[in-house]
Amino acid sequence: MAKRGGFPGGGMPGNMNNLMKQAQRMQRQMEESQKELEEKEFTGKAGGGVVEVTVTGKKEITKVKLDKEAVDPDDTEMLEDLIMAAANEALRLAEEASAEAMSKMTGGMGLGGGFPF
Repeated sequence: MAKRGGFPGGGMPGNMNNLMKQAQRMQRQMEESQKELEEKEFTGKAGGGVVEVTVTGKKEITKVKLDKEAVDPDDTEMLEDLIMAAANEALRLAEEASAEAMSKMTGGMGLGGGFPF
């Protein structure tokens, strides 16, 4: 009686083996790219540069810089808004860099939206 399923000879066919090697190589490249991205810094500015917030690719704030003219004890709301705007810009820049790196890795395969099956 003939065996069902599997591959003749018990191993993977050549094309499947090559596909697995490519997938492993792509995974290593993605890990390296992610590490590089996590070490980069992104700076968002607000109020014409009087407030700057710097974040890493890990989306951790590493620096907040305030110009003296941004600090008005009678208008702390304005300073809060400027800090928030600068932080959001820095996070947006980090996210864009992450998306761009992922796009380069996948070669525009559109893997982000799930699989069509």
